[in-house]
Amino acid sequence: MFNLIGKTTENPKNDILSGLTVALALIPEAVAFAFVAGVNPLVGLYAAFMVGIITSIFGGRPGMISGATGAMAVVMVALVAQQGVQYLFAAVVLTGLIQMSFGFFKLGKFIRLVPQPVMLGFVNGLAIVIFLSQLGQFKFIDDAGTLAWLEGNSMLVMLALVGITMAVIHFLPKLTKAIPSALVAIVGVTLAVIFFGLDTRTVGDVADIAGGLPQFSIPEVPFTLETLWIILPYSVILAGVGLIESLLTLTLIDELTQTRGQGNRECIAQGASNTVNGFFGGMGGCAMIGQSMININSGGRGRLSGITAAVALLMFILFGSGIISQIPLAALVGVMMMVVLGTFEWSSFRILKKIPKSDAFVLILVSGITVATDLAIAVITGVIVSALVFAWKHAQHIRVDIKEEDGVKVYELHGPLFFGSSSYFLELFDPANDPDNVVIEFKYSRVADHSGLEIIDTLADRYKKLGKNLSLKHLSPECRNLLSTAGDMVEVDVIEDPNYRVATDKLA
Repeated sequence: MFNLIGKTTENPKNDILSGLTVALALIPEAVAFAFVAGVNPLVGLYAAFMVGIITSIFGGRPGMISGATGAMAVVMVALVAQQGVQYLFAAVVLTGLIQMSFGFFKLGKFIRLVPQPVMLGFVNGLAIVIFLSQLGQFKFIDDAGTLAWLEGNSMLVMLALVGITMAVIHFLPKLTKAIPSALVAIVGVTLAVIFFGLDTRTVGDVADIAGGLPQFSIPEVPFTLETLWIILPYSVILAGVGLIESLLTLTLIDELTQTRGQGNRECIAQGASNTVNGFFGGMGGCAMIGQSMININSGGRGRLSGITAAVALLMFILFGSGIISQIPLAALVGVMMMVVLGTFEWSSFRILKKIPKSDAFVLILVSGITVATDLAIAVITGVIVSALVFAWKHAQHIRVDIKEEDGVKVYELHGPLFFGSSSYFLELFDPANDPDNVVIEFKYSRVADHSGLEIIDTLADRYKKLGKNLSLKHLSPECRNLLSTAGDMVEVDVIEDPNYRVATDKLA
């Protein structure tokens, strides 16, 4: 029911119309995230424009929308509160430089280490976060200055307009796909509110988005080491959060469109956009999964869609604030609610009982942490837990086949030798009862880390104390190099050693 993605190719008309739809949805998001960060709404809008235009032109994922995001905004709050907005601009410049270095050193490939359960948790968690963020539009500040839910007719009108918006988005594509259904819904609901004079909150009630062109200025901070130490921790976290969200969104869109983006190129583009942001009064940003889903769902596939969204947003700021201010927030909430339905991986409920319990745990864990804290912590935690589970499972897969050849006992090792399996490794041997010559056959195994090296040395020492000779056979070149670097602690038979091919990064 909620399969909102159409696998279409690039089309200029679709890209332009989709870009206009995204631009309308960007406004309340950028304003809201500016409030979260404690800065002027125009700082968020300028960031959405500059990040959007630069990543759309130079990024590695056509069709992906970038702008000011909540994941990065929550990191900025403390810096702005303690040091002021100028320190934020300096931190954003440094953030961009860090992100560009990731791309130049081709570190974007490591996003492939994120397991599928973490990806599902990331998608579900962000869908929940987007849903929760929209609930704020159903509240108002009462006379006592507290946040309260809308009541009576106000709530009914809000719910009705959200429902109508969602219905148009869902059913219109069944009749025609000539125009993005989200754009039709926004325009239609806006005209209905104006025509019937309905009392409901609009974009103009949130903030005045009128402004001029962003102006170049160097952040007004002391250029000292003290300043660097103040902004560095924030810049590192912002760079990590931005790249994780951008690369995971890139991977998600790759799967939806059955194409492949360029992770390292995207890192450079994201970094360049943030550096420019810092010099033009923007709060920085990264890829936005919600707006990217709106774009893909509306038919946007090429760079033109992102460029259109960014340029249209700037035009709204310069010339169209009066018109945009009349758009009901309910229409934009309806669009985002459909994004939630399309983003959430509903099949995860069905597969939870079919996948390993450890994967199900990671999926739920990442979703929960994404909602409770932030994306970066959730993904890093999920990767660590998945890695530990993987290590534990593979630690139990090590075994040996034993045979004797001309008085030489051969242990044919199966499974990787690494920190997790090292304790099991020693239990496989019987130095006291073994003959004088013992060979460990590594044809079906390999030494993976220093722990594996140390445990071989420990085993060799046991045989040496008994006056027996231990040899290793069929080590890969990588394993031999590991042993030789450590000082040839054990005798190695290099005859007929296989040459294992190692996968390389082919992403630009």
